[in-house]
Amino acid sequence: MFFMSTGSRWNKKIGLTLCCWFISLGLSAQIVQRGQYELPLIDQEASKFNITGLRESGLVFYRQISGRENDQLEVIRLDTAFQEIWKVYIDVNKSQSLLHVDQHADSLFLLFKDRIYLGGDFQLASMRLGNGDYVIHNIKNLIPFNPSEFIVTQKAAWIGGYYNYRPIVLHFSFSKARSRVLAGFFNSPGELDQLTSDASGNIEVIVSARNLEKRKSLWIRNYDSEGELIKTTIVRPEENKNLLFGRSTHLEDGDQIVAGVYGRFTDYSRGIFIANINPIGEYSIGYHNFSELHNFFTYMKSGRQKRIKERIERKNTEGKKIKFNYRFLIHDIIPYQGQFIMTGEAFYPHFHYSSMTYSSGFQNAFTSTGQANSFSSVPGRSNLIFDFYQYTHAVVIGIDKNGNILWDNSFEINDARSKQLGQFVKVKAEKDRIVMLYLFENTLRSKVIKGSEVLAGKTLVALKASSDGDAVDSRSSENESLDHWYGDNFYASGVRRVCHKAGPWQKVFFISKIAYK
Repeated sequence: MFFMSTGSRWNKKIGLTLCCWFISLGLSAQIVQRGQYELPLIDQEASKFNITGLRESGLVFYRQISGRENDQLEVIRLDTAFQEIWKVYIDVNKSQSLLHVDQHADSLFLLFKDRIYLGGDFQLASMRLGNGDYVIHNIKNLIPFNPSEFIVTQKAAWIGGYYNYRPIVLHFSFSKARSRVLAGFFNSPGELDQLTSDASGNIEVIVSARNLEKRKSLWIRNYDSEGELIKTTIVRPEENKNLLFGRSTHLEDGDQIVAGVYGRFTDYSRGIFIANINPIGEYSIGYHNFSELHNFFTYMKSGRQKRIKERIERKNTEGKKIKFNYRFLIHDIIPYQGQFIMTGEAFYPHFHYSSMTYSSGFQNAFTSTGQANSFSSVPGRSNLIFDFYQYTHAVVIGIDKNGNILWDNSFEINDARSKQLGQFVKVKAEKDRIVMLYLFENTLRSKVIKGSEVLAGKTLVALKASSDGDAVDSRSSENESLDHWYGDNFYASGVRRVCHKAGPWQKVFFISKIAYK
């Protein structure tokens, strides 16, 4: 059954502010704010907004609004000039919340589930981007699992997560309106590293788990559009190594590049591994210690960086390798001018007790991908409490099709922290440069590189309000996000306090269109 929606008119009650003229934020940084959308918030409306970019089709932002009997999900679509196209309200059971959003073709898909009970069915709203009409699919689910991944193809929706620490992927066929768990799981505890699709609708799932020798390996499983298993490739590490996390990309000749992090143990990374796999599953794998990267430590202050490099040189002279341990996230592998770009970020979790502060990585507190486990009391002390993740730096690495490292560069981000792990620095690869950007406390940090060369060092530029003369309280920023939108445009969003024309301070939700020129 379809539910019709209509485009909303200008709402004077909420004082919607629209600004679509050019605002130069800083000539030195060459960052241009091309337009801005502001939505003033009152106390009961100050719930968290989320935003999904639709490339040239604009974007949607949405939030769950509490009601007396049921909640509502408010979904608003804007075009690239921030003109509102439509607004839709979807009734949501008060026990449910929106978990994931994905776009496929001309539709947006929103996945709902009970926020407390891990078992029970999923509800999937399939929404047409043209007019906001939507239909609800009920996805039967008999297994209580926590969903962490969600993608949609032409024929199916795929939901990945964990059941009893074991990876699981649920396949839902649109034509058959039937769901089932993909074959090949439930074998042993592991981590779901990647869930991706290709143009034909086939799916690839990468899981890291221990093999019979107790070393963490990668299981790469390929499924057709109906969820039938096509093949399984197992990438095993050499002795005294574990493959902690891996990402994949495919070459035109049928070969496959899998890159990620390895370690002596399963909690910390010691370096980067790169595997080249041919179509029949044969592979070669290379290991690159962090100390072998030329710019890995450039995020440090000059004195400490010099001491680290001197230690590396002494060890090399002695014929030994110095070992560094980091918590490290690997993101997608991006094709770029006949090579590939791999990006990652180093971080550490920050904790505190009631009577003292402790900052470190506990051996058993986090998985290799940074997902938090439960914390227990420490004898003689109060409970250990997680505060936030502290990022230190992002790393960008160029890889050729044979799996060799061509160059590397880094971007210091030690002023940023977050309650949840994710990709903090966004990377936009252009013809003659690579732009790196991140947003923290209403300020854009940028760096521009070309291979190992730095074209423009770290620059900080504050985002302005919608009108000249308005003030912004940067310290009040909440729920900030930054992502590539389309072409050379990014979008930044969040909640902040602004003061319009010397009036009272007001909390607003904002979206800014940004380009690095």
